[in-house]
Amino acid sequence: MNFLSSIENTGFCAWVRESPSVWAYPLVIFLHAAGLSMVVGLSSVIDLAILGFAPGLPLAPLMKLYRLIGVGFWMNAISGIVLTMIDATTMLFNPIFWIKMVLIGLAIADVLIIKKKVFGDALLDKRPPEFDVKALAVLSLILWAGAVTAGRLTAYLGAHPGAIARL
Repeated sequence: MNFLSSIENTGFCAWVRESPSVWAYPLVIFLHAAGLSMVVGLSSVIDLAILGFAPGLPLAPLMKLYRLIGVGFWMNAISGIVLTMIDATTMLFNPIFWIKMVLIGLAIADVLIIKKKVFGDALLDKRPPEFDVKALAVLSLILWAGAVTAGRLTAYLGAHPGAIARL
């Protein structure tokens, strides 16, 4: 616990947490939201296309979205590390935080499996996606929805004393 407190109390973390500057907490939380939008939004576009919500839209060009998904992931990862550091003694003991992290890990694995199965298929756009690929797309949507929900709930549930009683 002393180690986590020392992280929270570094000059950088104190500045991000306490500074009125737009370059401190507002920038970090903006980057986290923007990265989240890119990862979840673009992954969802691919998932929904696989599920047939955009008939006539070929899947092959959507492969280009993976580069932006990667950019969003790293924006989220770096800003998420900073957000965790500024509240380490709370976040790292919050079970909802760990649920979020597991869901993100599973969702990223699912995104990579979809990338390999769908965009590695020589018959892409020549036949409809198979059932297992559609199941992966549904799973992706569920995992991302769970991760986003858990992320929001970390502010209200978990390690905060009395948080559950407030609901």
